[in-house]
Amino acid sequence: MAAPPSRRRQAPFLVGLVLILAALPVGWFVFLRETPAPLPPPSQPRATVTAAEAKKAVELVLSSFEGTVEVKHGTGEWEPARKDMPLRPTDVVRTGRGSWAVVLNGESVELRMEADTEISVEELSDELSKVLLGSGLATATVRGRPNVRHTFVLKAKGGDAEASTSQGAFTMTNNGKGTVSVGTREGDVKLTGKEGKYVIVRAGQRSIVRPGQGPTEPSPIPSTVFLKMEWPAGKTQRKPEVAVAGRTEPGSRVTVDGVSVPTDEEGNFTVNVALKKGSNKVQVSAVGVGGAREDAQRELTLVAPPPPRKKPGTIEVDSRIFNETVGAPPP
Repeated sequence: MAAPPSRRRQAPFLVGLVLILAALPVGWFVFLRETPAPLPPPSQPRATVTAAEAKKAVELVLSSFEGTVEVKHGTGEWEPARKDMPLRPTDVVRTGRGSWAVVLNGESVELRMEADTEISVEELSDELSKVLLGSGLATATVRGRPNVRHTFVLKAKGGDAEASTSQGAFTMTNNGKGTVSVGTREGDVKLTGKEGKYVIVRAGQRSIVRPGQGPTEPSPIPSTVFLKMEWPAGKTQRKPEVAVAGRTEPGSRVTVDGVSVPTDEEGNFTVNVALKKGSNKVQVSAVGVGGAREDAQRELTLVAPPPPRKKPGTIEVDSRIFNETVGAPPP
């Protein structure tokens, strides 16, 4: 049976509609689609950098000083210090009589050395600075920075004491034989002694480490310094050298006529003082880790010794008269 005429007329229309709908995506892709941006050129391969190469070497700098200050690099000879002189591990710095020096580690650490003080650089890195205090008195100021933790360690040579902080200020003295005193001005300081025993020395406190012992319990820093002297008997002296003795608190710094004098673990000291003919003022000072100071002085007068006494029965003979008598030529 033949299809109705109406259906025969609709067939071409439907076929055309289907072809038009099928051509729409093809036309959009050909005429309307935006051309994609070209791909970027391939990046050059990055050079491989080791951690040791990327990490900048850390160093201390001798920022400023006054008086006689010397530096020794490793096993080399002592040489005069120079401003902004770099210091690396195994370098040693010492200050002379009446001198001082300041050592910096960037913005993290400032270490001030007083007269007759010796330090050596032990270890340096971004996270740690370690310095050895051979003898004398030094004050460390450690400043914390955001997102950066840097620990400064000051270890006493010849003993077990080791002070460390990441943010604070403290003073350490070392008598050169292992008796150490630490006084904290700001922040908290960890002070370690024998067998790793330690205490936390807070601002306004001090602690003492003696050879072979742990640190004492922290106590308030005294506002005064104890100093007791034993002067030579009498103010008039006939010998050109006399012994001056005394006692102070353990860990206090003692100077006699400006020269540092070592003390023992109990604070006792003895020093021979040379006298010139006439009046001599002998001055003694004791300074604690908190900055307190005590002075003492004594005037000693050196007089010429008396002529030697004659032995009983001794007869004085004028050699000139004797020579003339025997006919010998005069001297």
